[in-house]
Parts: sequence; C-alpha cells; structure tokens
Amino acid sequence: MKKRIYLTYPKELVKEPFIYQAAKLFKVATNIRQASVSDSLGLVALELEGEPEEVEKAINFFIEKGVKVEPIEMDVVE
Repeated sequence: MKKRIYLTYPKELVKEPFIYQAAKLFKVATNIRQASVSDSLGLVALELEGEPEEVEKAINFFIEKGVKVEPIEMDVVE
C-alpha cells in the first residue's frame, strides 16, 4: 500500500527527525516527494509504502508527536 500525506511541522518541531524515526520504528519505506523547511515551519509531501497497518502506525506516530497530517487528495507531486 502506498499513501501520500502532507506533514506540517510547527516551529518547535522543525528540527526533529520524525521521518527517519518512523522508517526505523515501522516497516514502511519513506519517500519525500516535496519539502519546504524554514526555522519557523516545515511542510513535507511524504509517500509511505508498506502494509496498511504499518502505514497507519507511522501516520499515528506523526500525529502523536504533534505533526499535522493531511492526506494528499490529488497526485499533485507526480
């Protein structure tokens, strides 16, 4: 299963390596499709690939850490 999501990092979390951590903790492949990061905000278009339950665990991990997660409705990053 592949799922594409937008991650929005608030200022205090911009420097946290959550994508790396999610790849290590869960059986998912991460593919950064697009990113814009500054000292005050981080926006990442991320593709997660793996078993559905592992993908959901990774998404919940981001949410629990305080990162806003939104689905990418259209494949605008192709």
